[in-house]
Amino acid sequence: MTGTVSPLVSDVLAIAVAEDPFPAEQVVADAPTSGWLVLTDLDGVEVGVWQMTPGTITDTEADEVFCVVSGRGVVEFLDPVADPVELRPGILVRLQSGWRTRWTITETLRKIAVVPGEVAQP
Repeated sequence: MTGTVSPLVSDVLAIAVAEDPFPAEQVVADAPTSGWLVLTDLDGVEVGVWQMTPGTITDTEADEVFCVVSGRGVVEFLDPVADPVELRPGILVRLQSGWRTRWTITETLRKIAVVPGEVAQP
């Protein structure tokens, strides 16, 4: 074998993620911010870190699989209706495009997300 192989290594708990406020029409309570940082791309599928500060927002989801690595909160499923999911480290969630959700974050939440490459932010 020639050359050097260098795997992608990221400390997802320490990496800086730039944040922006949510659009006013999404904010339900407080003034949460969020940020998305792409770590790598796998044949058009992005793997990245998403973070949200405390507050409540509504969202229309894109296709996504994520695992919470830090923080706490709850995601409620408004349409289609489903049981809420407690968000805490170790929880793995699959979201589908078009679902309507309400996110209530009580402790800054950070997740590793896998999304189709054309999705700008989970």
